[in-house]
Amino acid sequence: MTKSHSRRAMKIIGIILLCYGVLVASHKGEFWPFSIYPMFSKAGNPWTRAIVLDVTNTPDDEIWEPSTLSDLSVEPIAIGSYGVDQIDFSNFISKTENWTESRRNALRTMFGPGNIGSERWMTAKVNGRLVGADSVVVVIQPFLLVTADSVYVNPRLEESDYFRGE
Repeated sequence: MTKSHSRRAMKIIGIILLCYGVLVASHKGEFWPFSIYPMFSKAGNPWTRAIVLDVTNTPDDEIWEPSTLSDLSVEPIAIGSYGVDQIDFSNFISKTENWTESRRNALRTMFGPGNIGSERWMTAKVNGRLVGADSVVVVIQPFLLVTADSVYVNPRLEESDYFRGE
């Protein structure tokens, strides 16, 4: 290896480290496609996902009751069969801060009102958190009740849970 090759190699390594520093290190290791262990880099932090449950046969007085994953008594709905991407759906539910009328209608039309028919589908937020050193608690919080013609917000939630102002 000549001195010129060595200098060139050092220059390439320097550029790579500079790109890494600008793109990854400045974003706490989270910059696609350079994420470091994207599935595990947030291990131990609380998380929120979304689920759709068929609550058609659930009595009205029980429909808004939170439950745990082990107590879940209704069937989840496979939203992929309705052409809804699960990750996009989960992000839509967990990251939307202002559930305006148009957002609620977007949720209803996402499934296709014809697919809902006379059923009632509950969109719930699923919150998980680490308890102790090796246990996870998962709580399913009913959030939006979707029917063919309307979307209802959980009346037991505070307004700040679904509308944070604009």
